[in-house]
Amino acid sequence: MNSKQRLTIVSFLQFFVWGAWLITFGTYFFSNNMGTGAQIGAIFSTLALASIIMPALTGIIADKWINAERLYGVLHILYGVALFFVPQAKDADGLYYIIFAAMLCYMPTISLSNSISYTILKRENYDVVKVFPPIRVWGTIGFIVAMWVTNLSGSKATTDQFIIGGVAAILLGIYSFTLPKCPPPKSISKGTSLVEQLGLKAFKLFANYKMAAFFIFSMFLGAALQLTNMYGDTFLDDFRKIPEYGPDSFVVKYSTIILSISQVSETVFILAIPFFLKRFGIKKVMLFSMIAWVLRFGLFAYGNPADGLWMIILSCIVYGLAFDFFNISGSLFVETTTDQSIRSSAQGLFMMMTNGVGAFLGSIISGYVIDKYFTTAGGDRIWQDTWLAFAAYALVVAILFAIFFRHKHNPEDVAELKH
Repeated sequence: MNSKQRLTIVSFLQFFVWGAWLITFGTYFFSNNMGTGAQIGAIFSTLALASIIMPALTGIIADKWINAERLYGVLHILYGVALFFVPQAKDADGLYYIIFAAMLCYMPTISLSNSISYTILKRENYDVVKVFPPIRVWGTIGFIVAMWVTNLSGSKATTDQFIIGGVAAILLGIYSFTLPKCPPPKSISKGTSLVEQLGLKAFKLFANYKMAAFFIFSMFLGAALQLTNMYGDTFLDDFRKIPEYGPDSFVVKYSTIILSISQVSETVFILAIPFFLKRFGIKKVMLFSMIAWVLRFGLFAYGNPADGLWMIILSCIVYGLAFDFFNISGSLFVETTTDQSIRSSAQGLFMMMTNGVGAFLGSIISGYVIDKYFTTAGGDRIWQDTWLAFAAYALVVAILFAIFFRHKHNPEDVAELKH
């Protein structure tokens, strides 16, 4: 088995171990009466906190002391062990600390898996730009397969989903020890300050109006990124409470499989990004993404398992555009507009503002808002009003972005990315 095939296995399992429970976590939480919307918001915020805290620290460790593939393996084994403790949690407070521990181990492995792939491919003289994307797409496939396994095995509202993820994570951790060695490059000199090691020099970009606006809007849109991960499966599963549909409805029984259309859509829209970037420019492409988020939430608001099923499916298709056109084009914007000396740090700042600060605020605030304004006295959630509120938020962000973000499209920027 060559290195490309081995890295494909790593990519597949990297996201399989997350997809096994992430989308169905809300259904597990609410169906077992473990707490309120605010509490699940707090639990989901641990993903954001871990994204802020861990990647830079593990990056320094891998750069100075430990082989990247070994650190990667240890983190996945610890993540798998943490998932085994989820069934022991009987309330939201206990669940919070277990998921937080799991996320502290898992979130840095996303960037580590990329670093390991880049190191091995470059060392074996592969064209990384050409070879890595087909490897990475198997990560999305792994996420989809995990969702299907969880749904078809009847595990989506049970502790079995965490056992599935935990076993796969430990197997991935053990497998990673057999990968080609990725020793520390020891490129961090003794004179390098902690500020430089943590990538904090990129914060000087906030002194530039355009970059400051970009990062602030990244934070605002980042608040929307986890909303359908948090509530999407719960929303579809709650149709079982409506006599007109009931627990035997196709949407209720196969909610996770339906939501997996979103991940399939991602793989398609990734391929469309170069065309749209060249034709419309980064600002318009990112604006398309924001409008797509409005459609994502708005279609959920009016969708149902009967005559509104097409809206639910279309919402899942639109998700690929909403997610990819912001995350990937935003990363390309950073790549083409920042100085090479802080480019990696700037990419880290972009991820921190979206998956860190933005996702944290979105998780916490959405949980509070749903509890206060969109939950009945009997504990049922008013999903249509919830999704419409989220759609209104995304629309306001899109309008403000169109007004305040100033960027002139230069097709040469896109051409440079090919070299």
